[in-house]
Amino acid sequence: MTLQSSHLSVDISTLMPLRREKIEKYRKQLQSRRDALAEDLHLATLQLIQDESVYTDSMDQAAAETDKTFALRMKNRERDALFQIDKAIRRLGDGSFGKCQRCAEPISEARIDAFPFTTLCIDCKVELESEEHRFSGRH
Repeated sequence: MTLQSSHLSVDISTLMPLRREKIEKYRKQLQSRRDALAEDLHLATLQLIQDESVYTDSMDQAAAETDKTFALRMKNRERDALFQIDKAIRRLGDGSFGKCQRCAEPISEARIDAFPFTTLCIDCKVELESEEHRFSGRH
């Protein structure tokens, strides 16, 4: 629903807090994603621990170590996503889910649908990335 006046047009749905049905939908999505990530990380960790491969060729050993390093990097990203999901689930519980942590404005449902554990509205995210880009070359 859009509210219009001669000077202003505002989409009311962006101003309304998330409804209970939406919150439950996000909770289920986040919990499902969390469970899948946790299981994947558990299995990958077991696999890495139990890997007792021995290579006689140094090139094979180097390739295996490179593969293992890459796999660890990917699992670290998944672990970080798991932490972000846990934080989002806590925000659902304390009522701060869907509120930008930088400007305190509501985060659009479209953004939450695309990235359910986001903590920033699109404007603050763009601003933050712009600041990071601007200062990344300075030491």
